[in-house]
Amino acid sequence: MRKLLLGLALSTAISATAQTQTPSFITKDLDQYIEDGIRDWSIPGLAIAIVKDGKVVYMKGFGVRDVATKEPVDENTLFMIASNSKLFTGTALAQLEYNQKLSLDDKITKFFPGYTLYDKNTTDLVTVRDMLTHHLGTKTFQGDFTFWNSSLSRRQIMDKMKLLKPVAGFRNSFGYCNSCFLTAGEVIPVVSGKPWEVYVYDSILMPLKMANTHTLGLGMSEMPNAARPYTSAFTGEVTPIPYDQVDNIGPAGSIVSNVKDLTHWLMFQLDSGRYEGKHIMPWAVLQRTREANTLTNKAGSVFYGLGVFQRYYQNRRVLWHTGGADGFVTNTCFVPEEGLGITILTNNDNQSFFELLRMQILDAYFGVPFVNKSKEALPGFKKEQAKTISDIKALQARVTGKAPALPVSAYTGSYKNELMGTIKITASGNVLNVELPDHGQLRARLEYMDNNEWLLSYNHIAFGIFPTKFKIQNNKVVSVDLKVSDFLEYDPYTFVKEN
Repeated sequence: MRKLLLGLALSTAISATAQTQTPSFITKDLDQYIEDGIRDWSIPGLAIAIVKDGKVVYMKGFGVRDVATKEPVDENTLFMIASNSKLFTGTALAQLEYNQKLSLDDKITKFFPGYTLYDKNTTDLVTVRDMLTHHLGTKTFQGDFTFWNSSLSRRQIMDKMKLLKPVAGFRNSFGYCNSCFLTAGEVIPVVSGKPWEVYVYDSILMPLKMANTHTLGLGMSEMPNAARPYTSAFTGEVTPIPYDQVDNIGPAGSIVSNVKDLTHWLMFQLDSGRYEGKHIMPWAVLQRTREANTLTNKAGSVFYGLGVFQRYYQNRRVLWHTGGADGFVTNTCFVPEEGLGITILTNNDNQSFFELLRMQILDAYFGVPFVNKSKEALPGFKKEQAKTISDIKALQARVTGKAPALPVSAYTGSYKNELMGTIKITASGNVLNVELPDHGQLRARLEYMDNNEWLLSYNHIAFGIFPTKFKIQNNKVVSVDLKVSDFLEYDPYTFVKEN
């Protein structure tokens, strides 16, 4: 692992009154715990805020937002919050329902008459609530390789959803679905006359004085005090990567924010829809978002509302969500009966510290005896990462210039996957280059190893490095499988050769 320079940014002052109510872990040990954590987990920068009983009791930045410039993270540093955007979308739709502009049980076809899904019965029955609570029956992240970081419009993504073949019955399982949230969010302009990004800005961000929060991530690299995204996946080295371009699935994950602004959001959640003593939304709207619509695990312990997970932990109802974009993992969490809210934003996507830290803070407030969760989890993470890197090096060592079964020209041409579309494979010497549709400058590279296996890699390291095969019948290439990181989508895509 590369050793990172750690910088500690400005913090908000904690009042003497708040100190007396705050666990000693927070007041005495938390700074060191975080400094150790970002070093151990190779996280360039982290920002955190804790709200308790209507006050910000802890808010700091640690490390750097840019490894090259060493500019420090502070409470105003911007991060992509990714799927933490979902509760903003769920809240907006619950507000529109309260204002009698729609019902969450309205069918999607009421707003989009030509909308279709893979299964006709699902098309006929699916509602706004179904979309917000991941009821489609598809796998978690299904379709995201096609949709994420693509140039497809929101309506084009919605149209392609008819090609997502479910793996379970409608309303029978939980399959986390970003395109579903997009579809629900696109109901907002139909009933309000405002695009999702404008409605959320006007109805939520401005009343909550979240002045430095952006509903869209376009141009994030030029935003003042923006963290740069990094990953250590696949190489173990902290590597800068491009900012994701996901405004086309905005309702599912395009918001950019900082911990200072997110304390306003947490206070609003913890004070029944009020902020600074003013009612921003009726309590009934927030209640609607917290209804347990979907059981997410077989143990029956975790439920999903309208963009928020919830479970009972230490006899308290904990509500939370995580967010993952390339180079960023984040979370927000609130415990209404404790008046407690937490938000943690980080700029390395290959680590679990951001969630372990949240749980460590919850334990401190709930009186759970201290066990260092970060130190407990770290050896397993390092072992798994070392194995991944070792496996990749073993694959790379197999690229020795051997010839594939057929002439290299036999592998070139156009290949089609029904969902993504047509890729083009060309040859440069013995290397095959893959051009992907609707994905800008993203390219893949195929280098022959042996035993009909090729080494697949991308010019964006977060997409991964994997072995793959061409299917060959009667000395002709039939198809090839392309996989990406599980962080994006779990299953490979099969592309069938057209010419």
